[in-house]
Amino acid sequence: MTADRRIEEITDRIRERSKATREPYVARIQAKGAEGPKRSTLTCGNLAHGFAACGPTDKERLMGDVTANLGIITAYNDMLSAHQPFERFPEIIREAAREVGATAQVAGGVPAMCDGVTQGQAGMELSLFSRDVIAMAAAVGLSHDMFDAAVFLGVCDKIVPGLAIASLTFGHLPAIFVPAGPMTSGLPNDEKSRIRQLYAEGKVGRDELLKAESASYHGPGTCTFYGTANSNQMLMEIMGLHTPGSSFINPNTPLRDALTREATKRALAITALGNEYTPAGMVVDERAVVNGVVGLHATGGSTNHTLHLIAIARAAGIKLTWSDISDLSDITPLLARVYPNGLADVNHFHAAGGMGFLIRELLSRGLLHDDVKTAWGTGLDAYSIEAKLAEDGQSVVRDPAPKISGDPKVLTTADNPFSSNGGLKMLTGNLGKGVIKISAVKPEHRTVEAPVRIFNDQNEVKAAFDSGELDRDVICVVRFQGPKSNGMPELHKLTPLLGILQDRGHKVALVTDGRMSGASGKVPAAIHVTPEAKAGGPIAKLKEGDVVKLDTEAGTLSVQVDSAEFEAREAFTMDLSAYEHGIGRELFAPFRAMVGAADEGAGVFAA
Repeated sequence: MTADRRIEEITDRIRERSKATREPYVARIQAKGAEGPKRSTLTCGNLAHGFAACGPTDKERLMGDVTANLGIITAYNDMLSAHQPFERFPEIIREAAREVGATAQVAGGVPAMCDGVTQGQAGMELSLFSRDVIAMAAAVGLSHDMFDAAVFLGVCDKIVPGLAIASLTFGHLPAIFVPAGPMTSGLPNDEKSRIRQLYAEGKVGRDELLKAESASYHGPGTCTFYGTANSNQMLMEIMGLHTPGSSFINPNTPLRDALTREATKRALAITALGNEYTPAGMVVDERAVVNGVVGLHATGGSTNHTLHLIAIARAAGIKLTWSDISDLSDITPLLARVYPNGLADVNHFHAAGGMGFLIRELLSRGLLHDDVKTAWGTGLDAYSIEAKLAEDGQSVVRDPAPKISGDPKVLTTADNPFSSNGGLKMLTGNLGKGVIKISAVKPEHRTVEAPVRIFNDQNEVKAAFDSGELDRDVICVVRFQGPKSNGMPELHKLTPLLGILQDRGHKVALVTDGRMSGASGKVPAAIHVTPEAKAGGPIAKLKEGDVVKLDTEAGTLSVQVDSAEFEAREAFTMDLSAYEHGIGRELFAPFRAMVGAADEGAGVFAA
């Protein structure tokens, strides 16, 4: 199936822009792949160290040169609900590998922090940088050169992007991503949000708030709202790095275990030892990247991926830009309504038809490239399915995705979309560049022109709210939140406060060089503004009372000040030493010093 002409044009311009970096990348991974498995070239001492702790059967297999060895990179820890189920996965994977005469070893663990725990806390300032730490940690695990393929166990916000960067850095190795799945549905997300807002207004106490939060986040698995974690799973599937239908199966179920066994055997089937060699660096090409962006828009996904997708693409030598992402949003219909873009959670999305239904609908309009290489060994049409447990209770069968949505209020067809576009736009103007997600913002709130209040710390916003200073039309500018300043934390705890002001009838918006939650909601938020304040960007020239206009229809973000006057202003500078110590922040000083701009992925690795 040929993609829509507009999709082809954007793909072609990405391909042309990327030639100087993509072609050398492909040449490198092809040369590395041609060398074949490296265990045969390790010295006897090297190899003995590599399998010293294995049992007799695995050790015997690893002594030879023809048995595939699978590297497991795991983000397991038992504090994170999304990653706790991974505790069982290595043994499942090892047993599945043995069934096909192969071996599997845990190559390494990577850190996995929870933005839900650190939200509004100092630890959040390590969050974005943890992505690149995860990539580096995974690289350490794979650097032993003992492996013919890898499986990556990760789910949440920075973990999957970090693992994806690592998999593409080792792009000669086949890679399959293995999710743990979402927790079962708890307290509805809109009810949780209501209680949060009541708490912010002082109408309920901490006990009631904690009760609501605990009823929402209540068991093993990913949080059920559609933030960055669940956007990650959608991306890995639509980019061909999952086995089909595996994104949103609940943890600790027979089907989840069967999918994990299947992923193991598939990873072992596509090594250079066989006839289906499928290196990760050839799965993720320009077409796969475009498919990922289209999937993000069609589901109303996380704004964090305006950073992560650029960084992932760069690891494969591909130069994706905010303009590409914005232009793809303009032509991608919104087909899913999952909180905060609706009332449903990801379990409802999956029950309505899920990824298989979504992919089929997008393919039917030519909005996805079907002619891609996937880890499954087929084009993308093979992902237009529903995975089910076979009668043997151990394996997976796949039926075509349902032709009719199980809930048209949650998942709809391309002929009857919730919106004609994905609702994620790039903003430009005399304040620089930024991005905004408007799929959850009502049309009457999408243009805001108001005087600004300047804040240099998110806690200052709370103090001003509590004192009643913000009870009016206002654009809150929260600056010195960029990657160079303090690691670019999410400012999600501002959402209830700004939502209250909007509900009171005020015109309200947020402008920041920081991030918002991956579940950006009903208040318009111009985020990732670059150049950031620490770099002397125009946002640092704003003064209290300046009138700023945020126009999402026109895609502009501008201060209404005479251009000559604004140009002549000196950028405000801030002593950031208070943000450089404690909770490990001192260890990340090199990251803050060398990090790139938001529109380049906010990474620490050279392009």
